[in-house]
Amino acid sequence: MQTCYIETPLGHAKIVGDNNGVSSVSILDTQEELSTIIPETLLDCVTQLKEYFREERTSFDLKLNPEGTLFQKKVWDALHTIPSGKTISYLNFAKRLEDTKAIRAIANAIGKNPIWIIIPCHRVIGTDGSLTGYAGGLYRKQWLLNHENDYKQQTLF
Repeated sequence: MQTCYIETPLGHAKIVGDNNGVSSVSILDTQEELSTIIPETLLDCVTQLKEYFREERTSFDLKLNPEGTLFQKKVWDALHTIPSGKTISYLNFAKRLEDTKAIRAIANAIGKNPIWIIIPCHRVIGTDGSLTGYAGGLYRKQWLLNHENDYKQQTLF
């Protein structure tokens, strides 16, 4: 496994992966030393994340290799169906997976997503529209949702 650290508007990101794909992306609460050399296996991920933050990209085209159970991987795969700029409630997401009885297990799998931003778990919200559960902190979830919002407030002057 190779690791690199890059700067993002949300803090330093830690990216881990190898030739089998990206296994984790997380935003840290610490200031790690930024990587001066990006491993070739992580270069596409770094490039696409930078494009995302510059609003030049709304979806990712990367080889992913997250560690998890078959159930977790099923949930994480389904997260890719939520379009950029849109949200879905945990309940409606469970309905989409045709398993409303497993809503807690689905929410738990979402919370264990190791590839933040790229697997868009931040797009799942409470039924009442509230922001709930984001490992990176609710302020980061709000930032990501605002970043992806189709409507950008225009200044009057």
